[in-house]
Amino acid sequence: MSSSSSSIVATSAFGSHVLKIDGYMRTKGLATGIHLRSCSFSAGGHTWHLAYLPNGDSAWNADFISFYLVLEDPPANGTPVLAQFCIALLDRAGNPVPSHTQARPVTRFAAHAAHWGFNTFIQREVLEKSRYLNLKDDSFCVCCEVNVITGFRAEDAASVAAKAAATACVRVPPSDLSQNFGELLRSELGADVRFRVDGEDFVAHRCVLAVRSPVFQAQLFGAMKEASLSAGEHCWVEMDDMRADVFRNLLHFIYTDALPTKPERQEETLIMAQHLLVAADRYGMERLKLICEDILCRHIDVSTAATTLALAEQHRCQGLKEACFQFLKKSPGSLNAVMATDGFDHLANSCPAIIKELMSRLVAAHSN
Repeated sequence: MSSSSSSIVATSAFGSHVLKIDGYMRTKGLATGIHLRSCSFSAGGHTWHLAYLPNGDSAWNADFISFYLVLEDPPANGTPVLAQFCIALLDRAGNPVPSHTQARPVTRFAAHAAHWGFNTFIQREVLEKSRYLNLKDDSFCVCCEVNVITGFRAEDAASVAAKAAATACVRVPPSDLSQNFGELLRSELGADVRFRVDGEDFVAHRCVLAVRSPVFQAQLFGAMKEASLSAGEHCWVEMDDMRADVFRNLLHFIYTDALPTKPERQEETLIMAQHLLVAADRYGMERLKLICEDILCRHIDVSTAATTLALAEQHRCQGLKEACFQFLKKSPGSLNAVMATDGFDHLANSCPAIIKELMSRLVAAHSN
C-alpha cells in the first residue's frame, strides 16, 4: 500500500503604478461620471491603467473620489484575467495610508467587465482637510498594486515542505505595538494632558493624540497652547459634550487601533457605535468612523433605520446611507413600519432633504 499528497499552487506576477493628481482643484470642475486616465502600465503580461473620477461615478457618489483599475487588453478568446489589486492613498513620504487603502480579492477582468474599483474611495471633503493633499502644489498621490494570477500547477508534498523549510528559518512573533501603547495609556507614564469629560478625569499623551488626529494636533499644539505650556502650566482640556465612556473608548482606539473587546449587549454596542461615529467625525479619525459605519450597517432594522439614516446624513457616511436606503427599498412593509417610529419623525424634522431623496429613489425603483 502506498500513499501520497500534493498541492495546487497558484503562480502570479506583480506590478504597481503610482499616479499623481497634479492640480487637484482644477479636476473638481469635471462633471460627475467623467474620468481621467493614467498612463498605461504592465503587470502579469497585460496592460492596465487607472481611471480617476474626481466627482464620483454617479449622482449617489458625487461627494466622493472614485478610482478604477482598467484592463486594456482582455484576451481575444474570452478567458478572463484573474487579478487581486489594491489602491492606496500615499502620504507625503510615499507610504500607503492604511485608513485610505482599499483592496479587492481575486477579480475576473474580461471584455464585458474590464474595469473594477472603488466608487467611494475617499470623500473630497476628507481629502481636502487631510494632510495628504499637498496644498503647496495642489496634488496628491495614489498607488495601485496588481497581482495577476498567471496559472496553476501541482506540486508534491515533499516540494512544498522543502520550500516551507527554506523560507521559515526564524519564526517572528506578531507585532505587539498596540499592546505596548495600550499599556502606556493604562500606566499614565509621561502623560502630559488631562481631560475632564462628563465629570471624570482622563490623562493622555499629547504626541500620541496629535499623530492620530489632526483635530487634536491643532487643539493641543496650537500657538496659544504652546505658550501656556512653555510657562509651566499643565495642559487641561474640558469637554462638556461627550459621555465619559465614549471618550474612554475613543482613547482606547487612539492608542491601540482597536475597539475594546469587552462583551456588551447588542443595544449597548449600537449606541456606542453611534456615539463613536460622531466622535470620529469630529476628530478626523476616518478608520474609526468606517468601523462604526460597518457595525451600524450590519444592524439596520425597523427600529434603527430612521435614526441611522439621520446619523449617516449628518456625518457624511455614504456607505451607511446607502445601506439604509436599500433596507427601506426592499419592501413596502419595512418602509411603513419605519415611518411609524419616532425616529422617522426626527429624520423628517432634522434632515428634510433626505426624505425627498428617499421618495425620489422609491419612485425610480418602482418605475423600473
